[in-house]
Amino acid sequence: MNNDNSDQADILTQPARIPVEAYLSEDYARAEQNKLWRQVWLQAGRVEEIPDNGDYITFDIKSDSVVILRDGEQIRAFHNVCPHRGRKLVDTPAGARNAQGRRDGFKCGFHGWRFNLEGENTFIPHVEDWQGALDNTCTSMKAVNLDTWGGWIWINLNPDCEPLREFLGVIPEMLEPYELHNMRYRWRKWGVFNCNWKVAMEAFNETYHVQTTHPEFNQYGQFRGWAKAHGLHSNIGYERPKDMDANQSGKLRIGTEKDPRVATAEMQRYTWENANTNTTQTLVDAAQRLASELPEGTPPTEVLQHWLKTAREVDEARGVIWPTVDPEHASEAGTAWQVFPNFQIGHAVNNMLCYSARPYGDDPDKCIFEAAVYELFPKGAEPKTQWEFCPPTEEAWCYVLSQDFSNMEAVQQGMKSPGFLGPQPNPYMERATVNLHRNLARYMGTGEPEKI
Repeated sequence: MNNDNSDQADILTQPARIPVEAYLSEDYARAEQNKLWRQVWLQAGRVEEIPDNGDYITFDIKSDSVVILRDGEQIRAFHNVCPHRGRKLVDTPAGARNAQGRRDGFKCGFHGWRFNLEGENTFIPHVEDWQGALDNTCTSMKAVNLDTWGGWIWINLNPDCEPLREFLGVIPEMLEPYELHNMRYRWRKWGVFNCNWKVAMEAFNETYHVQTTHPEFNQYGQFRGWAKAHGLHSNIGYERPKDMDANQSGKLRIGTEKDPRVATAEMQRYTWENANTNTTQTLVDAAQRLASELPEGTPPTEVLQHWLKTAREVDEARGVIWPTVDPEHASEAGTAWQVFPNFQIGHAVNNMLCYSARPYGDDPDKCIFEAAVYELFPKGAEPKTQWEFCPPTEEAWCYVLSQDFSNMEAVQQGMKSPGFLGPQPNPYMERATVNLHRNLARYMGTGEPEKI
């Protein structure tokens, strides 16, 4: 699939309508397995999840299951299936996102075939009954393409796929200065939601919804943002106030009606308590000190600079070193990248918020939704986290995300109305949505956005 950034079709810059079949059609949902999910690179886990020899995790996408394991210095991936009769080698526990553990090999629970960490068959009961017909090609586990980037493990079920770096396009260049591989989970949650996986991803790939879905943030300023297409992928960011320099976080919007010291402190505290995303305890604490450390009347830019400087110094003293990102590069990188087809990286210099969604079987009205917050921690002080199954409620997640979740289910149902002609995304702030469907159509052979 061409990841060329040079061809920016008119459909990305002019009002367009997206056909609803991509969200509602059972035939479309079934076709995704061969046409999409078995053709693209998928984020399947973090390198630090399998630190020691024999550590493994599984990753499932529709009916496909993959075992990812540590074999010394190497990470390998195999189809999670015994080549004898097709039984899964590793079962996913009920209510778990994946299976995980440590083994020196794998044994099929059906007939006892065994395999080492290189996927080679090491034992077949009564092998002589095959009259010498078996060899490694039909008795070994089948390998899956695997690579790593950004601290994540990526897999591709297409044996003839393009290299991961080629697939990612400009993303490594734009995000490697943030040293995302050094961040670790602060929390991670997943659930089964009542919407298509595209509806789930599109709830977060634009800034147009912030003013209405999250009105409590309006008191802190304008959250008008942009979206840009980069071949298969997209990125979004907020427009910078005219009187504010580019900065590392890219997320601070200070209104003119409030003292910027107070506004920063209030917004950080609200975000920490009601979203637990896009900030850290160090940033929150540094924001609460602004009123005592800076005089009244300090310009917003100076407030921002002081806040980030003091937070950086506090973190450095406890062994957390933020990477230094050129302000102009930070401005170009924006606040989040949409990695085609189903992964979003919301990046900053000391934390990130990531979303992913994938089908729940062949049901177009459901998806598996995941969100995780990462942070820089002192070495050895990283929290021990597991994937936590959570229903889409405020109590299980947080207030701010529950606002988004209510949209997701309502959109899925509303799209079924005979009075709905199809999504009509804003060609400026919602361009990432159009770009997603433009590229989906290339894989699926249907669903191309059309000019209104």
